[in-house]
Amino acid sequence: MSGGHPPEGASHAHQETTDPAVLAHDVATRLAAVGQRLTATRRAIVEALAAADRPLSIPEILSSGAGLAQSSVYRNLAVLERAGVVARVITMDEWARFELSEELTGHHHHLVCSKCGAVDDVRIPDDVEADLDRALEILAVRAGFLLQHHRLDLVGVCRACR
Repeated sequence: MSGGHPPEGASHAHQETTDPAVLAHDVATRLAAVGQRLTATRRAIVEALAAADRPLSIPEILSSGAGLAQSSVYRNLAVLERAGVVARVITMDEWARFELSEELTGHHHHLVCSKCGAVDDVRIPDDVEADLDRALEILAVRAGFLLQHHRLDLVGVCRACR
């Protein structure tokens, strides 16, 4: 997942690809750039992730009703990840979660439950995001680091586990 660190003074517009035709075109373009095609299996994975309101584990993708084979999902997620279509979210349980990349869905952060591994997307107000960008830029400059973007996962205990 790549975060959105906008140029100085820019806003974090939440540009979500909601039109399925536009999403399919964007995904096909990204896949073509790495010498791959948008197959029926890849389309089904992308549609399952697009329909979800949070990152999904492989078992959740498999249960999406698309009739996908587990080995095929693993292989195709790797291709989609390499093409910049899908991002992996590492959690505290045994399952990584997957979501469409921020370039397709817009910048956001995650709430990660350290007990059950659940991951929820969270968008923070643009003014708070701008404050966060400024603070992270200061940290990067002090470390002699050229900041390109950020990802922020808040780890704690979800409402269901509390």
